[in-house]
Amino acid sequence: MRAGQTLVLIGWREWAALPDLGAARIGAKIDTGAKSSALHATKIKEFETGGVRHVEFWLQTLQGDEPREIFCHAPIADQRLIKSSNGLEEERIVIETDLHIGEHRWKIDLTLANRATMEFPLLIGRDALGGKFMIDPTASYLCDLSVF
Repeated sequence: MRAGQTLVLIGWREWAALPDLGAARIGAKIDTGAKSSALHATKIKEFETGGVRHVEFWLQTLQGDEPREIFCHAPIADQRLIKSSNGLEEERIVIETDLHIGEHRWKIDLTLANRATMEFPLLIGRDALGGKFMIDPTASYLCDLSVF
């Protein structure tokens, strides 16, 4: 945190948006125990266009209260070896995208992973939080996503 910077209070879970991917409302778990962030993605396929590596995938989000699948594609920013909470290492594709929480918007790296067994399709780790927020582990949904 920089001198004079005020941290925004968020809960352990928040509604988020990933506008670059067409996701206007997606459930996110804030996890300070995780270094990287992860997005639930299925049917992941890599391809190359004009010498640039890309990925296409499907993600599940909410439209109102209804689940909705969205077809997404993005340039591949990186591939990283990620150690999951169960201790297993997995090589994952990384994309860079905008994240919105409340009135805050910034670029983050997201790893693509099958999170079907997890409660939240989006996990936001320490790297993405970047000293912008203070987390209240007893609170949920403190930020108003409707500001965008």
